[in-house]
Amino acid sequence: MPLVSDVVSFVPDLPTYLAFCAAAVALILTPGPDTMYVLARGIQSRDAGVRSAFGVSTGVLFHTTAAALGLAALLRAAPAAYRIVKYAGAVYLVYLGVQAIRNDEFGAAGERGGAAANATGSFRRGVLVNALNPKVALFFLAFLPGFAGSGPDAAVRMLFLGATYAALTAVYLSGVAVASGRVGDALSSATTTSRLSWLGGGAMITLGLALAVD
Repeated sequence: MPLVSDVVSFVPDLPTYLAFCAAAVALILTPGPDTMYVLARGIQSRDAGVRSAFGVSTGVLFHTTAAALGLAALLRAAPAAYRIVKYAGAVYLVYLGVQAIRNDEFGAAGERGGAAANATGSFRRGVLVNALNPKVALFFLAFLPGFAGSGPDAAVRMLFLGATYAALTAVYLSGVAVASGRVGDALSSATTTSRLSWLGGGAMITLGLALAVD
């Protein structure tokens, strides 16, 4: 019995959990940099898009852990640290966009690079695209405590809620990846995929610049 009560103390009550899930779904469905990145990768290939989706979800777990440990509070309290992370994320997004255009990642050249390598890189990039966005860190710092409550088990409840958010994110973004992969299959001519490299790369560059100036 003590073991059961310990487990229950780590989990929010059912009404609170359902309210959290409803709020999480509404937020996840709001388009943002993560959705745009997965969409671009999904057009490249369905596998790359799905791996990107799981990469983004892993980034969510990173931010959840940071919020639970109080690391996200440091970004809010230290403007210099916040700016460093923000500009690092912006530079990384711009870098990804430039690389997509230079290497024609959405076209024939990208296919010659090898599907396995592209898929592995998509997961890693998905993690970094999410992890290097300080706004996500501050969002979870503000969002999770309201549902996790207070007390000695609050940090564990935050981790549980963050894992739920990551799972919901993975499901939704995987759906985005599969849908965009079908679009990519339909637009598979060499000329079209070359244009998609410019479109996808340009989208990532735009997101990076928007993050830098916001």
